[in-house]
Amino acid sequence: MYTREQASQLRQAFWTAFGQYMAPVLSAEGLKVNWPNYKTGFKNVYFRMQADKKTASIAIEITHPDPELQEMFFEQFQALKTLLHETLEEEWTWELHATDEYGKTISRIYKEIGPVSIFNKEDWPQLISFFKPRIIALDAFWTDAQYSFEELR
Repeated sequence: MYTREQASQLRQAFWTAFGQYMAPVLSAEGLKVNWPNYKTGFKNVYFRMQADKKTASIAIEITHPDPELQEMFFEQFQALKTLLHETLEEEWTWELHATDEYGKTISRIYKEIGPVSIFNKEDWPQLISFFKPRIIALDAFWTDAQYSFEELR
């Protein structure tokens, strides 16, 4: 068992290592990207990578406080579902109006793996191998798809 501080340091060490590993990888548009903190350019639309002591996930999260607008964003992603899954080369799980760990209503499109632990350095290669191709694919998808969301901005 780790203290809260040790757990925080291990998490930070993993995400720093992941960021350094991904640093040479340019975006689909040939730009430098902060992969662990990917910016979509849209408020309330995030590409999130998370890992804990049991699982890891990568997700498109729609956090708009207005449930109707959140649903409109989700429906726009659904309209692009074929493109998304073709770009990712796999199918993801779709959840409209789920509740996050803070009790907020969000919508998510995600892929999860387990059992893996961010606290076990032996799992880090598996975590990196899980996150890397998917965040690169999300970037490639978003390069084309983001323009479909302009009217929701």
